[in-house]
Amino acid sequence: MTHIAIAGAGLGGLTLARVLHVHGIESVVYERDASPTARVQGGSLDLTVEAGQRALHEAGLTEGFRAIARPDGQDLVVYDHTGALMLRKDTPDEAEPFERPEADRPALRKLLLDSLPPGTVHWGQAVVEAVPLPGGRHRLRLSDGTTTECDLLVGADGASSRIRPLVTPEEPVHSGANAVSLNIPAIDRDHPVLSERVGRGSLMVIGVNRALSAQRSGDGSVRVNLTVRGGEDWFSTSGIPFDDPAATRAALKQLYADWSPDFVELVDAATGPVMQVRVAALPVGLSWENIPGVTVLGDAAHLMSPFAGLGANLAMLDGAELALAIAAGTPIADFEAKMQARAAEAAAESAANLEVFLSPQGAAGVAELMAG
Repeated sequence: MTHIAIAGAGLGGLTLARVLHVHGIESVVYERDASPTARVQGGSLDLTVEAGQRALHEAGLTEGFRAIARPDGQDLVVYDHTGALMLRKDTPDEAEPFERPEADRPALRKLLLDSLPPGTVHWGQAVVEAVPLPGGRHRLRLSDGTTTECDLLVGADGASSRIRPLVTPEEPVHSGANAVSLNIPAIDRDHPVLSERVGRGSLMVIGVNRALSAQRSGDGSVRVNLTVRGGEDWFSTSGIPFDDPAATRAALKQLYADWSPDFVELVDAATGPVMQVRVAALPVGLSWENIPGVTVLGDAAHLMSPFAGLGANLAMLDGAELALAIAAGTPIADFEAKMQARAAEAAAESAANLEVFLSPQGAAGVAELMAG
C-alpha cells in the first residue's frame, strides 16, 4: 500500500513529492504520460519570489533553478495591431536578476524529476478512478489495469482532474477566450529579423478582441500564441481547417489580415503542429469542506486563465505548502483554506486581466496594465 499517492507529474505534483522527500517522507506519483518527453510541455514561465521561487527554496533547488533561469527573459514589448509601440520594458543591467526570471517549463520539470529518488514517478499509469474506503483511504484504479490503495490521495492532475469530483462537483467553464499555439524552432538562425522583433523576452501585440504574443525559450525557439474572444465552439465554427497545419496557418494569416504584416510574419515562420486551447477556468473563489484522505492542488483546485501568469507559480507553492503541512502534522484543512484564499485573489486578477487583453479598448489598456 502507498501511504501518499499523487496523481499527476506536473510542476505542482513534482514539487510536492520533492519537498516531502526533503523531509524524509516518500510518495508515489502516477502520471498518464509514458515518459517525461511524451508530449510538448509548454513554453517559458516567470517564477515569482513569493510563490514559484519560494517553493524551489523549500525543495532545496534554488541553485539548480538559477542555473536554468533567464533573467533577460523578463524583457517585454507591447504594440498595437498597426505596429505602434505602446510599451517597452527592458531589464536593466543593474536590476535584481532573479526578481521574476523566465525558465523553460521542460527544464524546470527536469530539475524536479532529477531531484526525486528513482521510481518515484510511475510513467504511463494515470489514476482513472478513486474509490473512497473506510478511514479516509482510497483504492485507485490505474490506466494499466492495476489497482493500489493509499492513505492520502492528492490530485495534481490538472484541468480535467479525476480527483476533483471527490472534493467538489464544480467543473471548469469556458472563459470566452480561445488560443492557437505555434512554434518557431530556430528563430535566430532562420529568421533573424523576426528574432530582433521579438527581443530577449516577450512580444505582445493587441488588437480589438484579439491578441498575438511571442515568447522566447532557452532552446532558441519562440512560441507564438494567437488568442481571440469567442464562444466555446469557436474552433468548430471559425472555418479554420485545424486538421491541416499549413492550411491553418494560411487561415490564421487571413484572420489577422488587418494587422501589421510585421507581426503576422510570425505565423508564416512557424512550423510543426498547431495546438488548440479552449481557455477554461474554475469559479473564482471556489472552496470546499475538507474530505479526509484526499485533496487537490494547482489547476485541479483553482484552474484560471493564463492572463495573470500565476498558474504554475501557485501550483508549485501549493505543492510545497502541502508537503510542509504533512511534515508538520498540520491539518490539511488548514492548508486548503490558505490555498483557496490566495487562489481566489489570483483567479479574480486573471479574470479581470482577460477582459483587458481581449476587449474593444485594444492595446492601450494592456500597456497601462503591464506598465504597473
